[in-house]
Formats: sequence, structure tokens, C-alpha cells
Amino acid sequence: MEPESRTSAFAVTGDAYDAFMGRYARPLAVGFAFFAGVAPGHRALDVGCGPGALTGELVRRLGAGAVWACDPSASFVAACAERHPGAEVRMGAAERLPFGDRAFDLVLAQLVLHFVADPDRAASEFTRATAPGGTIAACVWDFARGMELLRAFWDAALRVDPEAPDEMRVMKFGGPGEIADWLTVAGLDSVSETELVVHSTYADFDELWSGLLAGVGPAGRFCVEQTPSRRDELRRALYERLDEPTGPFTLEAVARAACGRRAD
Repeated sequence: MEPESRTSAFAVTGDAYDAFMGRYARPLAVGFAFFAGVAPGHRALDVGCGPGALTGELVRRLGAGAVWACDPSASFVAACAERHPGAEVRMGAAERLPFGDRAFDLVLAQLVLHFVADPDRAASEFTRATAPGGTIAACVWDFARGMELLRAFWDAALRVDPEAPDEMRVMKFGGPGEIADWLTVAGLDSVSETELVVHSTYADFDELWSGLLAGVGPAGRFCVEQTPSRRDELRRALYERLDEPTGPFTLEAVARAACGRRAD
């Protein structure tokens, strides 16, 4: 996905994001913050904050005055700032953080690395902004097996269009060891990796489908760009892929997470 497409895929409201991905991102933030060792007294930066799922968890643990956040989407920056008054939220991308050197004890990126155009540049920026002894951590969905919503969607999309841009095929960091390797190459010490599991329950299939129609992320964008007839075909294929639910159902999502410590 090209840089312009990466940004435009998230040119949506915070509420639209919540209906599609925020329902997973909020519970994920709880486990991710625990894994990263977020504790009172830390200064934390949320990179690629979106409308503020992780930012909110950091505010809960640290207080708003100890939390900073940034995102390249103006609508997400506005939503995050409105939802978390007192936290400092700025426009900025992972490859060019709008913050000073050694400013934070924790630099965290939740569900962001898939969409970073230059991961090496981002690693350099994360390290620059982290204080000596501080922690850098990131997590992304496991597209191959662990994120049921996205895996089901792209399996359905490939039935409709064999050239559909399946995120497992076109994006990095969803496999075992990939984030840990990224941190190790960046020069971090004590690198560790884990899996984080969350769930989301839908009232019915229409609730899930309406989230896709908001056009959020690569899956939502692919969905809304189809012709009406092709979109109907995609809807049927996804409904079948999810075993044709007639009432409430729950999907699981597994994220791969890794963290490391800046030595100097």
C-alpha cells in the first residue's frame, strides 16, 4: 500500500473507526500496556494513536499529563484530543515524530507497523525519542490465523477477486519474530515477544457489515470501492465464510507484540 493510500484509508471519523476496529483496539490496549510495563511515573508516547484506544489506557494508568500521542490523520488527532483532554496530541507520522530527543520512558505503537512506509526510519525515530533505559513496544494483528474478522474478510474477497490485496500478502510484521527482529536490528536490548488475545461480540452480521461499509483501513476501503453488485457478492461470501450467523456471534483477534529496552 502506497503512503497516500495508507493515510486515506484512515481518513474517517473516530466513531467509524470504533465501529470497525476500535472494538478490538480498546481491549487490546489493556494487555499491550501491561506487556510494555506501563507504570506510574512513566512518560509515554502513543505513535499512530488513531482516535485514542491506547491513549485512553495510558491516561488511565499514568494521568493525562504524562501522555503524548501523534497520528498522521487530522480527523484522528482531533478525535483523540477531544476524548482525552490534558494529553498532548499532535499531527505526526512514525517516520518523523514531532517530539524531542530522549523525551519518553515508553514509546508505543499499537496496530501501526503494518502501515508504516519506512520501518527503518520509524525505528530510528522511536529510539531517538526514547530515554536511556526506556522501552519501545509495538503490536500488530496476526493476519494469517489470529484476526478472525480480517482473515474471514480477505478469504471472502479472494473468492470475489483473486487479486484482492489480502493484508497477509501485502503487509509486513504479522508473522512470528518479525517485530522482535525489527527491534533487535534497531539496537534494543532485552527484546521479548508475546501474543495478546481479545474478542468482540456482534449483535448480528449486519453490525459487522456496517462497520466494513464505513471504509476504514484496507478492508473497509476495498469493500466500499466495489461496484454494488460486486459488493453484494462480497457480502454473501463473507456471510458464508462466517458460517451464516443468525444472531450474536463472537470473533477472536490475536496480536503479535514485542518490546525492547534502549541501552544508552
